[in-house]
Amino acid sequence: MKRTVPTYELYGEETGERPDFWLHCETIHARSSLYRWEIGLHRHENFFQILYIAGGSGDAVFEATVAPISPPAVITIPPAVSHGFRFSPDVDGFVFTVLASHLPITPGGRSRLGPWTAAPRLTPLGGSEDGRYVGETLRRLAAEWETRLSHRTGLLDGYLTTALGLTARLAESVGGGKGVAETENERRMERFDALLQQHYLAHRPASFYAHALGLSPTHLNRIVRAATGRSVHEVIAGKLVDEARRQLLFTRGSVQEIGFRLGFADPAYFSRFFLRRTGMTPRAWRTAERERLGA
Repeated sequence: MKRTVPTYELYGEETGERPDFWLHCETIHARSSLYRWEIGLHRHENFFQILYIAGGSGDAVFEATVAPISPPAVITIPPAVSHGFRFSPDVDGFVFTVLASHLPITPGGRSRLGPWTAAPRLTPLGGSEDGRYVGETLRRLAAEWETRLSHRTGLLDGYLTTALGLTARLAESVGGGKGVAETENERRMERFDALLQQHYLAHRPASFYAHALGLSPTHLNRIVRAATGRSVHEVIAGKLVDEARRQLLFTRGSVQEIGFRLGFADPAYFSRFFLRRTGMTPRAWRTAERERLGA
């Protein structure tokens, strides 16, 4: 009989124990020592994990694949992927558990990090400057998580984005191919993503982005659809929905206030826009998500 892989928020804790966090951090030693240095095969339904291995050794298990861990290294695991670990008692490092909806760059999203974060990875950091910087950034992320100082959320987001971006770059440089010599369309996608981040609150049409990139709307639409599976219009709308979700869940502003921040002058139109793309009104979605997460 096939063994059922358990689902946890944090390993070993009952599923019904909903933690009130978007980011959790602990040392690998603290959790694995409770289980004699072996974390059994399991998955996380709503959380993305990042492990920074600074010392020790072990194996990472992704589904049926076993990968030896040689520090320094970073392991990234998307939601719903079965995984487990075996560590040596001298293991040193941190494990970060991040609510997937809060990731700066989500799997399947607009940038090249989307596909990269959609699969489990073990990335050696080596001795390069970027590798050392990833390690230092993740240590700063762990230290900042422990504090309650001003500007904490912004710094946590910044450290998280930096660590993921540099780790992806390191992984691609080791693998060669497209990671070293990006195609022209990939560069266009990165420029489009940067423009979208700058202008999405102004609700610019697809033609605005095409003109800024020196492309026809049809050509840009073809490039974006090949990279994301969505049209330019759908990607623009998705950016607004993602930010609306983030603000509904992690801020105390009213639905009307959040709509105004996102460039919607008419609260009713904002509600219809959100309902059309999520199947729920903003208020109903916020209530359901907070209840689901025990917030």
